[in-house]
Amino acid sequence: MMNVSDTAATRINELLAEENETGRGLRVYVQGGGCSGFQYGLMIEERAGDADQVFESNGVTLFVDPISISYLKEAEVDFIDHGFGGGFVITNPNAVSTSCGCGSSFSV
Repeated sequence: MMNVSDTAATRINELLAEENETGRGLRVYVQGGGCSGFQYGLMIEERAGDADQVFESNGVTLFVDPISISYLKEAEVDFIDHGFGGGFVITNPNAVSTSCGCGSSFSV
């Protein structure tokens, strides 16, 4: 299962409303890349794929493909506001290392 923090849920729903995308969900995925081996991806998605696992958390629908879910169990999508901007982050208890030169990859 994956979770969405209250802060991230608010921001996701604001973005969906701004883009007239209400009723859609958030695809969360893992792909190869970055200096640690894997990186996260997020994108707005209309519906789940045939093999996707679908989660509902704080009013946000999450779509996760079968390969990515093995890396994302118990992970949480959060939104951090730094004053000069912000962004979505994924807190992942499965990641062995999250510090790297590029700042956006992890290893397991």
